Amino acid sequence: MTNEAYAQLVKQRSKNSTSVKDCAKAFCIGGAICLLGQLILTLYSAIGIEEETAKTLTSVTLVFLGVLLTGLHQYERLAKHGGAGTLVPITGFANAMSAPAIEFKAEGLITGLAAKMFIIAGPVLVYGTTAAVLYGIIYFISTLL
Repeated sequence: MTNEAYAQLVKQRSKNSTSVKDCAKAFCIGGAICLLGQLILTLYSAIGIEEETAKTLTSVTLVFLGVLLTGLHQYERLAKHGGAGTLVPITGFANAMSAPAIEFKAEGLITGLAAKMFIIAGPVLVYGTTAAVLYGIIYFISTLL
């Protein structure tokens, strides 16, 4: 098969790009997750919880919901349609931490659950912490100038 014939075959078999549609779905689903977070925060504030505590409780609630939906195998269904819209909010981090742990729980507490929990989230934690330290140093130096 020649390069031209192969290129023609690939062109025939390739699906059309749906990136605009995918971006719109990610935006809407990610926005819905953020709206849910805002509603939870408003609810906590309405029942008299102090603002800082309400913010913390909102994050904890969203993490809990992310893990719960992951355990019920519903978060992956949502992520199938929402793409990055489900990965960016804190619920996506909860999913990234809990999905491997749930998948490998049969291998035991240490070699399964504990070890596999950081497969996806480990690099995020390492690079997130490193970036935070670097930004902190840059901010500190910029305040001295």
